[in-house]
Amino acid sequence: MTQEGFKRKLTAILSADAVGYSRLMAEDEAATVKTLATYREVMTSLIKQHRGRVVDSPGDNVLAEFSSVVDAVQCAVAVQNEFQTRNAELAENRRMEFRIGINLGDVIDEEERIYGDGVNVAARLEALSDPGGICVSKTAFDQIETKLPLGYEYLGEQSIKNIPKPVGAYRVLMKPDAAGKVIGEKRFLGRFSRKTAIAAIIVLLVVAGGLVGWNIYLHQSKKIEPASLEKMALPLPDKPSIAVLPFKNVSGDPEQEYIADGITENIINVFSKNPELFVIASNSVFTYKGKAVKVQEVSEDLGVRYILEGSVQKSGNQVRIHAQLIDAIKGTHLWAESYDRNFEDLFALQDEITKHILMELQVKLTWGATAHAFETKSLKAWEYSIKSLHLFYSSSKENNAKASELLNTAMELDPDYVMPLCILGWVRWQEWINRWSDSPDDSYRQAFELAQRALEINENEPATYCLFSWLYLYRGQYEKSISEGEKAIALSPNYELAHAVLGESKKYAGKFEEAIKEFEMAIRLQPYYPDWYLHSLCMSYYYVGRYEDAVSAANQGLQRAEKQEKRVPNYHYILAINYIELDKEKQARYHAEEYLKLRPGFNLEMARRSSPYKDPAHVEKQIADLRKAGILEEAPQKESN
Repeated sequence: MTQEGFKRKLTAILSADAVGYSRLMAEDEAATVKTLATYREVMTSLIKQHRGRVVDSPGDNVLAEFSSVVDAVQCAVAVQNEFQTRNAELAENRRMEFRIGINLGDVIDEEERIYGDGVNVAARLEALSDPGGICVSKTAFDQIETKLPLGYEYLGEQSIKNIPKPVGAYRVLMKPDAAGKVIGEKRFLGRFSRKTAIAAIIVLLVVAGGLVGWNIYLHQSKKIEPASLEKMALPLPDKPSIAVLPFKNVSGDPEQEYIADGITENIINVFSKNPELFVIASNSVFTYKGKAVKVQEVSEDLGVRYILEGSVQKSGNQVRIHAQLIDAIKGTHLWAESYDRNFEDLFALQDEITKHILMELQVKLTWGATAHAFETKSLKAWEYSIKSLHLFYSSSKENNAKASELLNTAMELDPDYVMPLCILGWVRWQEWINRWSDSPDDSYRQAFELAQRALEINENEPATYCLFSWLYLYRGQYEKSISEGEKAIALSPNYELAHAVLGESKKYAGKFEEAIKEFEMAIRLQPYYPDWYLHSLCMSYYYVGRYEDAVSAANQGLQRAEKQEKRVPNYHYILAINYIELDKEKQARYHAEEYLKLRPGFNLEMARRSSPYKDPAHVEKQIADLRKAGILEEAPQKESN
């Protein structure tokens, strides 16, 4: 195809986009439009001041170009500083933050518009940026590294859709104390001063010495700002507390993501079994996956002292794992290692890492602690089991069936492997409760048989007892359900799911005070908890007369759901019945109406059928409050034409 008529040029492209624009519009359309117009004017003015021009501004996005990368980055810094000042004057939920990406690339210039890969890369870099932050490409970084009083953090090679080669990316560090620093990058430079010659020798030592070199590199290249005890969202536990951040897949192959995820899950699993540790649950730490986060922020968010982070790189049959343990309160590295092994040695390697951490924290090893507590010698069986979990969590009929196929294959590869047996048990339960199979009763029976098989293989696996507890609960066998949940916690005191499952059993059995303790522990262990943990905690508050606590917690859950743009009807249900108990009928009726919008046709008879409480009086208490809030005995019949 001829390119005749196309004018090409090398230019610095700036792409900016508002964060959470849809949420802001949903909450207050007029105010959002007004703020966006003001911020766009500010941005346009600063772009002109820095000798750039606005190319396009569709929706909440601004695209601009500059003849100089220095001008583009200086403009971006000025924009973010100005917006930070303006946002400080706004209510937190009305603040408008922008992400900015900058690339130096070749573009097609046509009628004052620009097109091409150079623009696409800038847009993708913008998506990698933090809210209020700036991300630049390697080509842009090479032009500004020593020209501006800024620091940079290397984010690695990023795969970008429709761009054949990975693109190097850097986060711009705007704080004055970061000036001149380049974090996270190991490289040889073309210019060899005495300083860079020494650095080159160190890199050679890293290659030769491996493990020692990695330790030196971590301590010298990555300074950590200490976490603040005053800023802790939750008080520190009275025992060593740790969060294992998702290991990064640095293979450049998304298909290898499961290896990094599996290692993270397995290390958390073995830590959780140690009663002398306080361990954040995997669902909470995985909210940080794919995000560039600071250690001190994670520590403050989750209320823990120690952070473990690492990376995994697989090439052929070789695997390289880096791991480092950080004391976030002191801002220091306690331990760091780099390992190069055969992929078949992966399980032994996970054990080695785990034991190093436990020894570093001076924590005693518990019974038979291994990082792959679900024992298998088949890496393929392990791989299929890890992949099936992601399918199961999606809670769809199609993905449930796909998970079932993977798990059956895993069991064929290793019939004595407990992990796929337990997961398949949950898959069958999900089939049963949602009526996704031709014979729901068969699905329940199979789930129970799978749990029994898992128990015969390994009587010390807490996940098996959680499955038993859940299955007994939904058959109305409350005491058996409680007993199985207690067994799971005895084996793994930090297993947040075990606390939640036991809490659910005690709630439906009418032991509400005890249930509250279990749910509060589950939520502490997993700060980014599933909604059902909070629903059940609120219902337990309701039954012991702590109506204000139930309303407060439900409103927090509702706000969280709205921020995540999720529709969670149960919070409205909880607010309706608790407001009735507080003699606030107007608020109760409002939330009952909101619940009906999300659950049209819901009636009191449906409420009776869906509440498996041991004592019918507990169900009738809800029914009475729902009736006062305006819920009908039966849904109104639609008029026929």
